[in-house]
Amino acid sequence: MQMTDLFLAQLEAETKRTRRALERVPEGREDWKPHEKSMTLGRLAMLVAQMPSWLGMIIHRDDLDLNPANGSSAVQRPLRTVAELVQALDQGAADARQALTSTSDEHLMKPWRLLVRGSVVSEELRHVVIRDTFAHLAHHRGQLTVYLRLNNVPVPAIYGPSADDARFG
Repeated sequence: MQMTDLFLAQLEAETKRTRRALERVPEGREDWKPHEKSMTLGRLAMLVAQMPSWLGMIIHRDDLDLNPANGSSAVQRPLRTVAELVQALDQGAADARQALTSTSDEHLMKPWRLLVRGSVVSEELRHVVIRDTFAHLAHHRGQLTVYLRLNNVPVPAIYGPSADDARFG
């Protein structure tokens, strides 16, 4: 079995789990946060929705500079509705699926770098960065479910039943 096959299977499973959480995000609460140091609900939901799109970037680019010296050219339009969040998730997953099916395990053994203002802060093999991205997604999706609970929104089953959703994730 190829690494790409394993990642494609994980992408499918994690996309379904993530959709269940995003479908419950309460609209009109994007500025809510549980603590002054926490990110807002809107920012967290947008992050979770867009994380699958990172896989294509990891495959197609050799690095990412989080704070380039010349400033970022990225324009991020806020995702304010459940429909926009789910659409971003679906598009990111589709792009990731295409990137994974068009790459090789050999390419996934090549290094990928994370930079800040041109300085390398992390360098790992692409397959390690992809693995860690799935863990990162699970972490923030879990954080999102806590935000849901604190907003009295029923928490969906993710890996198994929740107090609000008896089906097996």
